[in-house]
Amino acid sequence: MKDKLVKFLVHAWKLSKIEVLIEASKRFSLTEKILFGVLSIFVVFSFFNIGWSLLKKVMIEVPTYGGSLSEGIIGTPRYINPVLAISDADRDLTTLIYSGLLKYTPSGDLVNDLAENYEISDDKTTYTFTIREDALFQDGTPVTASDVEFTIQKTLDPALKSPKLANWKGVQVKKIDERTIEFSLSQPYTPFLSNLTLGILPKHIWKDLSNEEFPFSQFNVEPVGSGPYKFSKVTRNKSGVPSYYTLSSFNDYALGKPYIDTLNIYFYSNEQKILDAYSGGEIESMTGVSPQAILDFEKSKGITFLRVPTSHIYGYFIDQSQNKALLNKEVRQALDMTLNRDRIVNESIQGFGESLNQPVPKDLFPGNYIVSPNDSTSSTKTTSIGTSTASTAEETLYWSASQILEKAGWKKNPTNGVYEKKDGKKDIIPLTFSISTLNTTELRSEAQIAKESWEKLGAQVEIKLFDFGDLNQNVIRPRKYEVLLLGEVVGRDLDLYGYWHSSQRNSPGLNLSLYANSKVDKILEDMRKTSVRDDRLKKESDFLTEVAKDIPVIFSHTTKIGYFLPSKIKNFSPLLITTISERFLNVQNWFIETDYIWKVFKQDN
Repeated sequence: MKDKLVKFLVHAWKLSKIEVLIEASKRFSLTEKILFGVLSIFVVFSFFNIGWSLLKKVMIEVPTYGGSLSEGIIGTPRYINPVLAISDADRDLTTLIYSGLLKYTPSGDLVNDLAENYEISDDKTTYTFTIREDALFQDGTPVTASDVEFTIQKTLDPALKSPKLANWKGVQVKKIDERTIEFSLSQPYTPFLSNLTLGILPKHIWKDLSNEEFPFSQFNVEPVGSGPYKFSKVTRNKSGVPSYYTLSSFNDYALGKPYIDTLNIYFYSNEQKILDAYSGGEIESMTGVSPQAILDFEKSKGITFLRVPTSHIYGYFIDQSQNKALLNKEVRQALDMTLNRDRIVNESIQGFGESLNQPVPKDLFPGNYIVSPNDSTSSTKTTSIGTSTASTAEETLYWSASQILEKAGWKKNPTNGVYEKKDGKKDIIPLTFSISTLNTTELRSEAQIAKESWEKLGAQVEIKLFDFGDLNQNVIRPRKYEVLLLGEVVGRDLDLYGYWHSSQRNSPGLNLSLYANSKVDKILEDMRKTSVRDDRLKKESDFLTEVAKDIPVIFSHTTKIGYFLPSKIKNFSPLLITTISERFLNVQNWFIETDYIWKVFKQDN
């Protein structure tokens, strides 16, 4: 027995560990074999799990290059050119293909793009920019001061009719050397830096074209820029109309090569076609779809989307000269108090926005938001009229508004229930007015809700609907309206001069309420000259307070856009956009593919 044991040990010693296990397992019963198999699997799994946990402690997941995205938009590009772009399709592709001296980040900060650095003179009228030495166009040509000078001169040429012309009026541009460009202003204008986000054209491509030839150049549809993505090819349908563009990442982009290799931008003529394309898998992302269509689509398909806040604000612009009733501040205050903003947001725009009672979106500069004395969005409200016995907050609001009117001499006509007020000894002013607006689903609905809100108060309201051309040409330009329901876009630079200064009351100015307040004029002028942030914030607060006192506009809401974006896209981060194309502000940082590297190397980068 002893000899047999010795022989077995000698034999086992000569075998590998695996062979020993195999030899031993041959002697196991069926139950023991099953238990041994389970135990082996558990040991192997535990080994890899512990190893992976340890590996993750010393390694980190990082974005890497690769992948593609197919996105759909409504419309077809015509001018993929920063000087001529007029449509959303134009601006989308221009944002991807071109770059400027500066660039906005998703958080609203301006950073260098083609610029290496810049200096501002002490009197804030001269801006000197140095261009990056390695800045290149997508055909390999260096970006120089000559290209910048050429682009601005083309923008300033009235014969070209650039949509950007108004932003550059009065600006002198001068090339100092091939890497240095100087801009001179006649007076300080703090928001000027935002102009420098304008995409730069390559002079060597465009210089020989006359103004007549400029809009018809092939480079408006096969562009060459210096942005994160470069034109690769355009695919057209049987009619020769572009059906989609293929863009590839530009390796030499000033802010770094984009992570996603390829973008395919598809174009659709209407909402139903883009929804069908998304449903059929032709595209992975889309935007430009109405709130109701998005909600219907989401419900039927079980798909989620992003709601991206915008700086678009909507309001009721009051021309007090057209209606005697609206000339009375107590009327405007009562109307402001009783506008059902929550219902407008929930029903008219299907929750794609937030209620607003001031001319600056809360999301644009959150720290600047003030509560207006007329804020009817508040859950509680105090008045100096007296104490209401109303049972609901809404009834309390209407009771307070009616008390304001009646204290000022307004009384309801016993026949029709409409408020009216004596104007002198004989004339009677009825609280009647009209709302003019665009004939769109959302604005029709909103106007109807406002009408119901104000007729419940005791006003008589008529809704007038117009198509875009008719409203612009025959209503807005000649200022022929009593109340105009319309939207405005507040820029990131918060230059409110064009919307509120008394000099902008006539077309093409955008002071649609014909507001005139000398104190506000001075504040707006000072804001344009002040570069110190705290000073600008103080002036903005003064501006908001002054406008809230006068109630020239009854603000309604801000809007959000619905953006369908696949979960594979990481690092999409716009906090607020002023135009729909700004969803691409940090497109170079979006990524799909990832890899693992040692943490020590990440720290070194």
